[in-house]
Amino acid sequence: MSRFSLRFATVAVVVTIALLADRAHAAFGVVTDDKWHTVDSGAGLVFRVMRASGSIDSIKLDGTELNDRGKASAIASGLGSQGTTTAVTADANLVKVTVTTTGENQVAANMTHYYIVRKNENVIYMATYAGNEPRVGELRWITRLQGPLFPGTPAESTTRDNTRGVESKDVFGLADGTTRSKYYGNQRAKELAIRGVTGTGRGVYMAYGNRESSSGGPFFRDIQNQSGSDSEVYNYMNSGHAQTEKCRTGVLHGPYALMFTKGTTPAMPDMSFMADLGLTGWIPASGRGRVAVLGLEDRDPAIPYTIAFSNPTAQYWMEAARGDGSATSPCMKPGDYTMTVYKNELGVHTAPVKVIAGQVTNLPPIRLTDDPSRMPALWRIGTWDGTPLEFRNGANIPRMHPSDSRQAPWNPGAYVIGKSNPADFPACQWRGVNDPIAINFDLKPAEVKERTVRIGITTAFSGGRPQVGVNAWSSPLQKSSSQPDSRGMTIGTWRGNNTTYTYRVPASAFTTGANKLEIRITSGNGGSGFLAPGCAIDCVDMY
Repeated sequence: MSRFSLRFATVAVVVTIALLADRAHAAFGVVTDDKWHTVDSGAGLVFRVMRASGSIDSIKLDGTELNDRGKASAIASGLGSQGTTTAVTADANLVKVTVTTTGENQVAANMTHYYIVRKNENVIYMATYAGNEPRVGELRWITRLQGPLFPGTPAESTTRDNTRGVESKDVFGLADGTTRSKYYGNQRAKELAIRGVTGTGRGVYMAYGNRESSSGGPFFRDIQNQSGSDSEVYNYMNSGHAQTEKCRTGVLHGPYALMFTKGTTPAMPDMSFMADLGLTGWIPASGRGRVAVLGLEDRDPAIPYTIAFSNPTAQYWMEAARGDGSATSPCMKPGDYTMTVYKNELGVHTAPVKVIAGQVTNLPPIRLTDDPSRMPALWRIGTWDGTPLEFRNGANIPRMHPSDSRQAPWNPGAYVIGKSNPADFPACQWRGVNDPIAINFDLKPAEVKERTVRIGITTAFSGGRPQVGVNAWSSPLQKSSSQPDSRGMTIGTWRGNNTTYTYRVPASAFTTGANKLEIRITSGNGGSGFLAPGCAIDCVDMY
């Protein structure tokens, strides 16, 4: 058996694997044998990296085994041994385990994944260089923990005690009619900070860190937790779950960190020290630039604005100040970007921006001319903001399945202009579920003229899109929108590609007095229930 020991270490560090695993507070360091690299933080955390695959099959905190007994914690659900190698470097204060795959690896070719531990810190710092997208179409880290040790989990994603399957073997129902899934209760990318699970005297948390190489933009949601027989803590960097962008490859994802505590939520760690570790794909601050927007004009003061940047290698965002709309970006990789100003989640301005290393690109105040709210409407249901939040069940979409017993009826009856409220209008519409949706409105004689109806959607499933009819008149069919190939609305998100459908309604379609507009879902695809063609609605108006 060969052993690797730190240069500064005493003989006490070079012990057998069994002794090192059993000691809660052994000396800081790493021991290597034929199967594992075993790392001791010196503060109670001891974990074991499998040399053949780079997965972690044991995590002990103060002597208690936390890792699931049957499944390892790993990047990409485990890389396998084909074309996978591991290497260790260490000094008196830091251990770095580098996992590398070649083009022969059948899981994730040309990937480099790092585990980094600093002396007396119960933190596993990580970063992942993705030369290619994993073959499963997802780039993710999964921590797999023993479920009984971690009863403190996010409720929406806890599938324990479920009594039935609801949808596609990943959405489950409880006896009281409520629903649970790994897709529910997840935060938007712009809100990711620290989240985890807890047990008696222990907590395991993910510090999500830098999202610059992830996909989907500031409002994207993906899996953070799943707790059934085990408790899983994720960091999703790319997936096919309502993903609006391709995986960014040839870039470093992270850094991010897995943090272990006595149960309290830790503070965000400072990961800047990783700049000096020679990580593949790391771009130092000196090689980056910034963008400063001096203000936003014609804003709605009641709504938050986000300014985002995107290109094939990176994404960034910043919050516009509530006062004048000014904002300064984080340090960005140099290059050409598309800048999008979002009114909540609706893009209302786009422009190209160049970022130059070592410089701040100053942009004069931006006038937001693409906001559909600027058009005065005869009537309007909801707010043009890229979300269905103000509508019936809108706030429930990220937290539960549409069939959940807590949902209000999806088909509440006709919406009456001047009497009904946005909360009376359904946030989503599916063919055969709440189709059609009727809108009743009155017109005075002078108001009977050619009109335009607009319907904004935030996402769609199975090619579903709205068709309108006014009294006896029906609109021509419109093309389906470009959307992710995903269930979307049943897996906790309304985010897709915002699309506005416009219908020119002739004056002959209207009548003085009472009128009825009906919204129907059309699609060339089949499906039933909440997996029928459908869409989530942002706003409906007529002018």
